[in-house]
Amino acid sequence: MIETVAENPEAPYGVAVIGGGPAGLSAGLQLVRANRRIAILDSNRPRHAATLQSHGFLTRDGVSPLELRRLGREEFEAYPTARFAQAKATEVAPLDPDEALAAGFPDGIGFRVRGVGVRGASDVEIVSRRVLIAAGLTEELPPFPTIRAYYGTALHSCVECDGFEKTARPLALIGETTDVFARALLISRFSSDLVVFTNGGDTVRPEQERQLAAIGIRVERRPIDDIEGERAEMTGVRLASGEVIPRVGGFVRPRWHAPVEFLGEQSLERDDWGLVVVDDRGETSIRGIYAVGDIVPPGPQQLVIAAGAGARVAAKLNMDMIRGALGVGVVDE
Repeated sequence: MIETVAENPEAPYGVAVIGGGPAGLSAGLQLVRANRRIAILDSNRPRHAATLQSHGFLTRDGVSPLELRRLGREEFEAYPTARFAQAKATEVAPLDPDEALAAGFPDGIGFRVRGVGVRGASDVEIVSRRVLIAAGLTEELPPFPTIRAYYGTALHSCVECDGFEKTARPLALIGETTDVFARALLISRFSSDLVVFTNGGDTVRPEQERQLAAIGIRVERRPIDDIEGERAEMTGVRLASGEVIPRVGGFVRPRWHAPVEFLGEQSLERDDWGLVVVDDRGETSIRGIYAVGDIVPPGPQQLVIAAGAGARVAAKLNMDMIRGALGVGVVDE
C-alpha cells in the first residue's frame, strides 16, 4: 500500500522533480499515475514569465504560460501521492548505499533534496530515489538599457512560438551566437522585411550573408546602443552611431545558463552550449539523476515539445526503478 502525501509527507519519494514547468509537470503527472510518490519543487520564476501568450499547444493555443502552469499543477495535485512545493532547490546530495537501502530504495541509489521556500512557503527537505531536473534555463539578454521593456511583447526568443503574430511586419533579429543564420531563415517564413543585428559580433559568415541578401534580408554588424519605442511600442533599433533603424518587433537570441548549482561539487556532463547531456533514457552522467526540457540539447523549444519530452522521460524513469527493484539493472526498452 502506497502512503499518500497527506498521510505521511515525510516518507521517502520515488522522484523529486526540480522545476514545475510543462516538462516537470508532465513528467510528474505520468509518474503519479504510475503509483509513485512524487514531489515537485518549483521556484515560481519561469523563463517565459514575461510572455503574455503561448502558442502551438493543442487545446491551449493562445493561453498564457502562467495559466498553463496553473492548470497543470491542479491536475498533478489532484493525485493523492503528489506533492507540489513552492521552493527553490538548494542542494541535491547523494545518499550512501546503506542510507538508500534503509530508506527503502532497493538498488541502493537515493538523494537528499533540500529547498528554500519562496513566497512565504516552508523550506523543504525530502529523500527521493531518483531526481529529475526540469528547472529550465536562466536567460541573459543583450545588455541594452530598455530591452526588458519590450521582451515578451515586441521582442521574443522563440520563433516557432511567436513568429505567426509577426507576419509581414518590419522585424529585427538580434543575436551574437553562431545559430543566428538558421534563426533568420526561420523568420523569413513570416516576414521578408528583416534586419539581422549581430551587435558587432562576427557570427554570420560572408557566404551566409550572401544567402540572406539573396532573399532580401540585411545583416547589420554595427554595435547596438538600445531599443527605441513610444508608449511601450517598439519603433526601432538605435545603433551606437546614433542611427535608428525602424523596426516594430522581432526576436532576440539570449545566452542561456543551466541553473544546476544545487548539485554542488558533483560533476555533470555538459555540451559546448552548457546544456546538460543525457542518454536516450534522459539520464545524466550522474546515476539516478535525469534531466528534461529546455535544460537539455537542443535547448529551448515549444511548450508542447517540453511536455511531450517530460512524459517520455517519465516512462523511462519509471521502468528504470522497476528494473532496479528487481535487480535487473538498466536496460532500455
